[in-house]
Amino acid sequence: MTDGVIGLIGRSGNPTLNERTFERTGQQSGQDAMTINGTVNKAFITLAILLGGAFSTWSMYFEDRNVASYAITGAIVGFVLALIISFRPTAAPFLVPVYALFEGLFLGALSANYQSLYNGITLQASLLTIGVFLALLLAYKLRLIQATRNFRLGIFAATGGIAIMYLLSFVLGMFGVTIPYLHDNSLLGIGISLVIVVVAALNLVLDFDFIESGAKQGAPKYMEWYGAFGLMVTLVWLYIELLRLLSKLRSR
Repeated sequence: MTDGVIGLIGRSGNPTLNERTFERTGQQSGQDAMTINGTVNKAFITLAILLGGAFSTWSMYFEDRNVASYAITGAIVGFVLALIISFRPTAAPFLVPVYALFEGLFLGALSANYQSLYNGITLQASLLTIGVFLALLLAYKLRLIQATRNFRLGIFAATGGIAIMYLLSFVLGMFGVTIPYLHDNSLLGIGISLVIVVVAALNLVLDFDFIESGAKQGAPKYMEWYGAFGLMVTLVWLYIELLRLLSKLRSR
């Protein structure tokens, strides 16, 4: 399974981050309702767990210990949990922390591998991810960019197309066939990576809108974990795509 497919875990199968979600979950009030602050707190908890798992496999990698089994287990378990969470939001409070841990195991091993090839690349990708997140959050808060219906449809279509392309690349790769330009460091390959980074980044706007809409509509409290999950999936995908883009640029 390629890192690109893993980066799309949950996102390609998670079109539930829209108004239909709230129609299914109903409305709550008071302490039983979803809030923006509650979602932010859950997102920080999820990020802390993910970083804990990532640092563990990162450390083992540079201690010359075999982390392949941890990376594969993290990828597979993370994939399964992401699918369950996407279609059963009520399970989010219990499964999101577990998902974060296993996704962290995979992400730490992946990051360490890139770091061994291109010194400093993980710090660059991390800073860029944070920068993009803050810039889009500010643009969203100032209403410079809004998640209109057409915007949502365009991002969902682009994200789904990327997911299909990665899945096709994975399947064809098992037969020794590669999709031209997707993984190479040619100018076209770099351009493709740049487009994917932009699409991944714009998914953050959908996450912001989902969280804000959930709080306004009084979604159940467990949706805070669901919102944190969607935000984490997007950030992980964006970080991985930035790693891929930077590695292409560094390898030229």
